[in-house]
Amino acid sequence: MPKVALFNQSGSKVGDIELNDTVFGIEPNKHVMFEAVVMQRASLRQGNHKVKNRSEVRGGGRKPWRQKGTGRARQGSIRSPQWRGGGTVFGPVPRSYSYKLPKKVRRLAIKSALSSKVAEENILVLEALSFDAPKTKEFANVLKGLSVDSKTLVITDGLDENVALSARNIPGVTVVPADGISVLDVLGHDKLVMTKSAVEKVEEVLA
Repeated sequence: MPKVALFNQSGSKVGDIELNDTVFGIEPNKHVMFEAVVMQRASLRQGNHKVKNRSEVRGGGRKPWRQKGTGRARQGSIRSPQWRGGGTVFGPVPRSYSYKLPKKVRRLAIKSALSSKVAEENILVLEALSFDAPKTKEFANVLKGLSVDSKTLVITDGLDENVALSARNIPGVTVVPADGISVLDVLGHDKLVMTKSAVEKVEEVLA
């Protein structure tokens, strides 16, 4: 089982914690992680692009010239696609780009992402993380005590409003509850800071 250091909120090491091998110690599957990231990025697309087709553009109700005898090509409307100002053929219309991967693939992807952070030694576990009130300075001191100065994903066991508000104004720091982590979040940050209770919750769900 992989073992990582356990820190208190002031940044002092208080012991070690063993992580579940089936969640934090597997061989990362890079292709599955790639598929999960593509799926999540596709789901973030707005898909509100829109062009007007021939029936939606303005004008073109009258035939521009008679069918025969002019020497020019026959035309039925000045709003046909080949005309300037005409409708667009097969252009983009509002749609959803989201799709889903199989549940087992999604679970393998998140376990691979977590295991890769453990293998890179980019995961830190806190005994607990709580504040009496939203204080950005206190949260910054916690990160300083852990020697964290890069993009960091903080995972708590539940939605703690004081923790979330304290981290909101710190660039590169994102706070998510344990049941809301995603492969895109984990791979998009350099460091992973988890509370002990968050680790237990993740292991309970994914093990």
